[in-house]
Amino acid sequence: MQVRRIAGALGAEIQGVDLGQLLTPEISTAIRNLLNEHEVLFFRGQTMEPAQQRDLASIFGPLQTHPAYGTVEGIPEVMILESTAENPSKIEVWHSDMTFRQHPPSVTVLRGMVIPNVGGDTLFASMTSAHDALSEGMKSYLEGLSAVHDFAQGFRESLAEPGGRERLADALADNPPVRHPVIQTHPETGKKVLFVNALFTTHIEGIPALESSAVLNFLYQHAALPEHTCRFQWTPDSVVLWDNRSTQHKPVNDFLPAPRCLHRVVSEGDQPY
Repeated sequence: MQVRRIAGALGAEIQGVDLGQLLTPEISTAIRNLLNEHEVLFFRGQTMEPAQQRDLASIFGPLQTHPAYGTVEGIPEVMILESTAENPSKIEVWHSDMTFRQHPPSVTVLRGMVIPNVGGDTLFASMTSAHDALSEGMKSYLEGLSAVHDFAQGFRESLAEPGGRERLADALADNPPVRHPVIQTHPETGKKVLFVNALFTTHIEGIPALESSAVLNFLYQHAALPEHTCRFQWTPDSVVLWDNRSTQHKPVNDFLPAPRCLHRVVSEGDQPY
């Protein structure tokens, strides 16, 4: 297994591993350790079936489904993220996956299926690096605060479409707003991470609305500073694993009218603390 770091804050490209094969306990442990170290791992030339992608994600724990995305037939854990000229992606901001859940995903496994010739990169940011770069005063201020994360906030464009509330009624009912600490401790590394994002976080509890908005906007800008980030250029059969507890990501939707399709599987994480 060869490991090549691609940025100072996070990210490593891994060669010499066939993720489509049944992974030995030693390889599985090595991948988990590399993910804890680099936060996002990039693999190229990985041929696998959806069931194999599901099995790969399962090494990180039980799998979650998503209330709003289509899935591969017969394999509900494999979500289809497709963007076309007729139905372009509505998610264009930095975020962590599914933080509207009480137990957000721990690890996301994303595979490139249909990749445009130009564009469609994904940006990643380390929330460990973002936390560590905060002033000691800001860290002290944020410790102990909790923020609200809401499915309705993240899917507000879909809900505003004709029939959107009816189509997503069950998802709304099953996913009421939840509270997560603004600063969390990663359950495996013990490192502190920043845990708010522009897609799902609505406000910080216990402080005035204007203060909450100002603090969150600062944190969103701070988290996306270039020194906390890396960028991945997709190719067909690329697979990316990232730690959803300690990173954010942002799709770059600069490829339309070309289509783009990805398959995603997520493993369930611990309740943030």
